[in-house]
Amino acid sequence: MSNLIASMMSAAGSLGAYSQVLDVVQNNVANASTPGYAAQTEELNAMQFNPTEGLSGGVTAGQVVSSRDQYAEQAVQQQTTLMGQSQQDVSSLTAIQSLFDVTGTSGLDSALNNLFQSFSAWAQTPTSTVARQNVLTQAATVANTFQQTATGLQQVATDTAQQLNQTVTDVNHMSSQLAVYNQQIMNGDRNDAGLDAQINSTLQQLSQDGGITATQQSNGTYTVLLNGQTPLVIANQAYNLSLEPVPNSATSANPQGPAHLKVLAYDGTDITSQVTGGQLGSLLNTTNTVLPGLLGDQNQPGSLNTLAQQFASTVNNLLTQGYQTDGSDGSAAVAGVPLFSYDTTNPTNVAASLQVSSTVTPSQLAAIDLGPPEVSNGVALSLSKLADPTDSTGEIGGLSYTQYYANMAAKVGNLLSNATALQQTQQSAVAQAENVRQQVSGVSLDMEATVLVQFQQAYEASSKLITILDQLTNDTINMLSS
Repeated sequence: MSNLIASMMSAAGSLGAYSQVLDVVQNNVANASTPGYAAQTEELNAMQFNPTEGLSGGVTAGQVVSSRDQYAEQAVQQQTTLMGQSQQDVSSLTAIQSLFDVTGTSGLDSALNNLFQSFSAWAQTPTSTVARQNVLTQAATVANTFQQTATGLQQVATDTAQQLNQTVTDVNHMSSQLAVYNQQIMNGDRNDAGLDAQINSTLQQLSQDGGITATQQSNGTYTVLLNGQTPLVIANQAYNLSLEPVPNSATSANPQGPAHLKVLAYDGTDITSQVTGGQLGSLLNTTNTVLPGLLGDQNQPGSLNTLAQQFASTVNNLLTQGYQTDGSDGSAAVAGVPLFSYDTTNPTNVAASLQVSSTVTPSQLAAIDLGPPEVSNGVALSLSKLADPTDSTGEIGGLSYTQYYANMAAKVGNLLSNATALQQTQQSAVAQAENVRQQVSGVSLDMEATVLVQFQQAYEASSKLITILDQLTNDTINMLSS
């Protein structure tokens, strides 16, 4: 009789264990597409079987074990960081490249070429009012195009700074979320599969913003470091980043130039040089390196301003060295006047402020080079030669103005091309890393279906065994009673 009861208790215990296995399977299937979820497995522990000592065997439910592999998670996070960086590079550089048209149909390249053609036409008819007016019109177009390009770049700079602020805010928000999750773990939710999924989904999102190192501690909490050095999360404490402009220095070459931005750790330490990955690293590079190369900063005027200043100065010098009249009628020769004006106090504001002098008229454009010998269209000819200079007068670093502009555009284009290629590579790399993670710790519906059928059958068999044992027990009681 005691053996029957022991067997029934063993079978009942097995039913409970199998029920928990089926609950885990159901949870896996329900969360198969939940971001960050890792398949769970219910452990079954075998009980001792020794009938002589009244041990009837059976199984009991053990711990629920996660299939999460931290190495696979780290691989996904690392590739996601690189993809976040390349995606942001493509976005920022696309906005910049749109301002540089090298096809010759629009933009600064077209405006410069049209002005050079107007100089050439003026050289052919130096006294023509129509030719001189066309020079003024094309010069105004050049100035406006410089302004538009500078304004466009300044807008990109503003947008990038806003994105940078938002990204820092996002990093701090996700760090705070992870600190809350850590507190839940410390409160006893270490084996909560839903919480585990939220943590790892947040870590992957965070890795897109910046390169992180996430380490699970012995108590189940996660320690998160930015670039392996700066703490973002330790236990239930989040450590916020902040963003500040680099203060202007009176000793800088351009004290009025646009300021760089720096990232500070929770304790005020400048960690800008450490932030190189993810969207954060990309935005910092665009703000502190790419855009200053074009617009200037405290230490450089920027290539766009250099082009605007040297071009305008060269044109003005040639015109002011020439003469409107040569004095052949007995009157004094009248010298030429400058064509362009710009902000001479701030080297980083030349392109944005460039304009045709408001007082200049067509008749004031000086075409005469008094020489000797005097050349009635000498200045106009010199201006037309700026399209293809034969000496350093119309060059910047050995390049003509149009070549210098094309070189600027080519640098941006090369950066964009490289970023686009890297983005495509990283999309594949992330997909591959996620595929490996899925194979290691993802939910396989086929596997879950197999386990479901297996333990449904085991559950039914145990139920049937209990029914038989119950009948045998009743029969035994009836026989003893009679």
